[in-house]
Amino acid sequence: MPGRQANDSRLTRLFAGLSVTFQTTLYRMLRCFSILAFLAISGSALQSAEKQPNIVFIFTDDHCEQALSAYDDSRITTPNMDRIANAGMRFTKCYVTNAICGPSRAVIQTGKHSHLNGFIRNGNTFDGDQQTFPKLLRKAGYQTAVIGKWHLKSTPQGFDYFDVLKGQGPYYNPPMLYGGIKSKATLRKHTGYTTDIIKDKALAWLKNERDREKPFMLMFQHKAPHRNWQPGPEYLTWLDDTTIPEPDTLYDDYSNRASPASNQAMEIKTHVNPSDLKLTAPKNLTTEQKQLWDAAYKPKNEAFLAKKDSMSEKEIIQWKYQRYVKDYLRCVKSVDDAIGEVLDYLKAEGLAENTLVMYSSDQGWYLGEHGWFDKRWMYEESLKTPLLASWPGVIKPGSVNHDIVSNLDFAETFLDAAGVEIPSDMQGKSLVPIFTGNTPDDWRQSFYYHYYEFPGGHNVARHYGVTNGKQKLIHYYQLDEWELFDLEKDPDELNSVYGNAEYRKIQTAMKEELHRLRKLYEVPVDDTPLPKPGEQKKRKNKV
Repeated sequence: MPGRQANDSRLTRLFAGLSVTFQTTLYRMLRCFSILAFLAISGSALQSAEKQPNIVFIFTDDHCEQALSAYDDSRITTPNMDRIANAGMRFTKCYVTNAICGPSRAVIQTGKHSHLNGFIRNGNTFDGDQQTFPKLLRKAGYQTAVIGKWHLKSTPQGFDYFDVLKGQGPYYNPPMLYGGIKSKATLRKHTGYTTDIIKDKALAWLKNERDREKPFMLMFQHKAPHRNWQPGPEYLTWLDDTTIPEPDTLYDDYSNRASPASNQAMEIKTHVNPSDLKLTAPKNLTTEQKQLWDAAYKPKNEAFLAKKDSMSEKEIIQWKYQRYVKDYLRCVKSVDDAIGEVLDYLKAEGLAENTLVMYSSDQGWYLGEHGWFDKRWMYEESLKTPLLASWPGVIKPGSVNHDIVSNLDFAETFLDAAGVEIPSDMQGKSLVPIFTGNTPDDWRQSFYYHYYEFPGGHNVARHYGVTNGKQKLIHYYQLDEWELFDLEKDPDELNSVYGNAEYRKIQTAMKEELHRLRKLYEVPVDDTPLPKPGEQKKRKNKV
């Protein structure tokens, strides 16, 4: 669409000097008309409005920037995810409010922090009766669908169609809950690889189920690459002859930080189990699937077990790291293939030109950084999540944005793109102005984070904090321990400077900003008591 993009650029120059807010409003109004006619015939009547854009939200579970080649090509190439970045915008500072699966999804549904939407930790049940962006889009004439991982426990509401995994869902042969506004929820069993099944269902809905007279919003959501990283049949041996580079902090000793960093239960050295490492096979495979699995893993496992007793501790850590990371990347590769098929369909059907495509994950992930797997922390690897967006004629291809954005902003963005009024009780901001290159003057300069799941999996202490992208302050409030990081000098967050005289002014300013944000977001005091000694133990899995 080079002609349309050129016209949009001319409009942007015409709008120079107007307020950012007015620019954005006027821009969105004008793009609903034939812009070419507007420029060619001054004063003539504007032609009929275009349709509202379709929205395709592609979402994965536990996918990090380190495993997406638009961000980092040292481990894997993801050509189809990269297509979204190349056609649109890549965000470098997309922060999540609470780095864990269910809470992140609840934030996206509601545009509200965990303490307001009521889903603060996995195991909660999402209150589907509350206001969500799919409900608001339906009221505005959109057909809505969610296919894949839901992980909010309650039955999806606000969707004309849903076909979602039951609970976390397995990598193979998943039971899925099917239903919608006009149909009763029904559990159906499937045979095959879950990533492929979700993709096939998304394509089937696009081809056969959607109302072609309405704009649509599709949430295309994958289980992968969530633990325990079971690859699809076509990628079981991919990367066998490749050595994945180790992160610089793989052998972190957790010194110079608050005590929670060394008291977690998510170390590759200690906490991955035989199932994670594929030393035991999944129990739910069909006969054919099991044959393929054993053919891929048995020889590799036998080679490891034959020499394990003579290996040093470091050599065993290195083997575990390679096995874990390769399986993780294999899962990502299948997701990338699935995304490619959906993008190809949108293009072939002429839908791509009027479709906003956004790709993200529920949070980041540790690919061995600090010796870890998993997420939860406010440290960079899990605080940041990938965010890519394409929207022809609106987002300049190949653009990169460095503003602080968040999953808190997704609901507002979808509503704004559709021309739907954003409710005043939502706490994020629309990214549409940023899409057009017009970041509002009052855009956030700092960000609030809050993690609640303790006691819980991986033994990560409850904490909240604030970051401005240059410095980060974290408070482990049940322990009253603090960390302060200078991200410009210490991007790996290895040395807390909390209490350092050199950082006294910064520390004071960051505490004041933390207090301001907690008040702004109406965060209640969390006085949950710590468990008694012995109630929460570090788990170890011997391999």
